[in-house]
Amino acid sequence: MYHYTDFDETFVRTRVAQFRAQVERRIDGSLAEDEFKPLRLMNGLYLQLHAYMLRVAVPYGTLNPAQMRQLATIADRWDKGYGHFTTRQNIQYNWPQLRDVPDMLDALADVGMHAIQTSGNTIRNVTADHFAGAAVDEIEDPRPIAELLRQWSTDHPEFQFLPRKFKIAVTGAAQDRAVTRAHDIGLRMVRNAAGEPGFEVIVGGGLGRTPMVGKVLRDFLPKADLLPYVEAIVSVYNLLGRRDNKYKARIKITLHENGLETIQGLVEERFVAIRDAFTGIDQDLLKDLEAAFAPPAFVTKPTDGYEAARLANPAFRSWTDTNLAAHKAEGYAIVSISIKKHGATPGDATSDQMRVMADLAERYGHGELRISHEQNVILPHVHKSDLPAVYAALRAADLATANIGLISDIIACPGMDYCALATARSIPIAQEIATRFDELKIEHEIGALKIKISGCINACGHHHVGHIGILGLDRAGVENYQITLGGDGTETTTIGERAGPGFSAAEIVPAIERLVKGYLDLRTDETETFLQAYRRLGLGPFKEILYPSEEKQDAA
Repeated sequence: MYHYTDFDETFVRTRVAQFRAQVERRIDGSLAEDEFKPLRLMNGLYLQLHAYMLRVAVPYGTLNPAQMRQLATIADRWDKGYGHFTTRQNIQYNWPQLRDVPDMLDALADVGMHAIQTSGNTIRNVTADHFAGAAVDEIEDPRPIAELLRQWSTDHPEFQFLPRKFKIAVTGAAQDRAVTRAHDIGLRMVRNAAGEPGFEVIVGGGLGRTPMVGKVLRDFLPKADLLPYVEAIVSVYNLLGRRDNKYKARIKITLHENGLETIQGLVEERFVAIRDAFTGIDQDLLKDLEAAFAPPAFVTKPTDGYEAARLANPAFRSWTDTNLAAHKAEGYAIVSISIKKHGATPGDATSDQMRVMADLAERYGHGELRISHEQNVILPHVHKSDLPAVYAALRAADLATANIGLISDIIACPGMDYCALATARSIPIAQEIATRFDELKIEHEIGALKIKISGCINACGHHHVGHIGILGLDRAGVENYQITLGGDGTETTTIGERAGPGFSAAEIVPAIERLVKGYLDLRTDETETFLQAYRRLGLGPFKEILYPSEEKQDAA
């Protein structure tokens, strides 16, 4: 893992001291709220519906045990004993007092963390595949590249006041677990004909009120050219991006209005102009970063105990079937810890649970944790012989829900329970859906199915790329929930189709139940997933299930 240098430490401490002085001026009235707002946003502090919210960066989703324990301590000391993990691999604290925020930032700096550029019209937290460094389908660990981008983008003088926020995602694997095609820049590691690793560069993806799938700007970009090429893209966007209308300010609109060929030409021209200024220092730094992210010292041990535990304990076997993924090292597994217990708030973890996860990473996971964009926590390197002990500890901490990738593993934004921008509640809908399907005891029969819920058109819950997406809106003061179908956030990214009129809060869960039960009748066999069935059949049959005619309802 990357550890702060003296430069990093000094930089972050200086920013905290600066912000502390700004907070003091806000409290004594020297700064009005409209003057304070841009200053607090530069340090990740939002004003939500009921209180301030501090968003903390977890760069490319990677944490060590000390950092996770410090997040728990912060939750206990300055919040309400929990944190909320987000789709941007961040953690949010929903209830800090303004006077305490500088102390929270100092505590973060103690363990090499910060909240810089988690808000504002700048380059946000760089995200990555949460299985990075462990996945069997990986060409290379993408985290050194993500760290290189983090260092380059932090306080970059040209890019602190972009037309709009800017998000970059990186993956080194064939399977896209980083939703790269829904980002302003998506970087997918590929090999050229000579077998050399480089990147497919995707530009102009994004969700929100105008969802768009990113387009390929370069089929293959050598690793050595990555930083100047990304800088060229952001420079062109900074020049062309709309500043007259924030709803048309993202790079996806810039690309749409100017055309792919025009943007390609401008980026290539800018790239040629600045390439020589990158004298190789970036590549020297990348070599150091690659050494910092060297794989852990994997061990060789028998796995007989793991196999015996699977045979002896059906609950453990069910958990291993859903919450484990294949690992590149023999005898190891990737463990996904579900933060989606049925009826709980998706993404919320208590301070005690954070400490349990930190302890498990330290004892069994080579000191690494990851935050996924799906609001779960990953132990990327666990030997199979240790899995029974890991499961027992998770179960004792209420963290052993066996539902990764299933219908109750729901992504949901905070919605109107917290967010000042939301137009409907997200959390209660997610809780009710998960609880209902737990009561029905059919989610394992249903199989892979991703539900994603947003409480407004900003789409923080990624509903556009959910197999079933739910968008909460306000209709004349009443919550109304639209359903989209067939979305996909992987390497075959697709924006879901709107099914039809929305449903009230009382109607939405029965509608989802009706839809899913209808899918079970429509699928060819138990191996055909919801998404596969939708792609085979199209919207029509599913729309009929969602909106049965009055005649059919009377007959029923």
